[in-house]
Amino acid sequence: MDLHPRLLSHLRSGHVSKVVYGSIIGLALVLTLEAHPPGVGAVIGSLIATGVAVALAELYSEWVGGRTRASLGGEPAPMGEVAADTMAVGFGVAFPSVFFIASVLTPIDYDTAFGLAKWTGLGLIAGYGYLAARLSGGTRSAALVEATVVGVVAAFLILVKALLH
Repeated sequence: MDLHPRLLSHLRSGHVSKVVYGSIIGLALVLTLEAHPPGVGAVIGSLIATGVAVALAELYSEWVGGRTRASLGGEPAPMGEVAADTMAVGFGVAFPSVFFIASVLTPIDYDTAFGLAKWTGLGLIAGYGYLAARLSGGTRSAALVEATVVGVVAAFLILVKALLH
């Protein structure tokens, strides 16, 4: 599979799981906020504040885990790696805020921002599923099946939320 060097570097970094984890949290928050939409500023603030809170929780848990491993003779993860993972989680959570910021600065309306936030989150989750399958040796067909399965799970979440509210 021929990939751009920057994308390949990202995929090798280990940050993929952290971005996906953060994206799932961000998608869940967007779905929750959409049920009873507050003002656009509250949505932006909620996504960014949640991104920071989850990143800090990630940082703290890694710090505690590293100290525990070190006290038992193991090696803690290098602080630079922990910091990068922390930022990847926070980025994944807060990323949908760009659509709401765009709804303030451009002609994109508030409802469209919710749609973009949901469907790009779904696309990111499915896209990473596809890449993971292909890079681990799966055929295009198998990778599409894997991407479809994770995409269907995320779409089901979106559909259930849409039907309930």
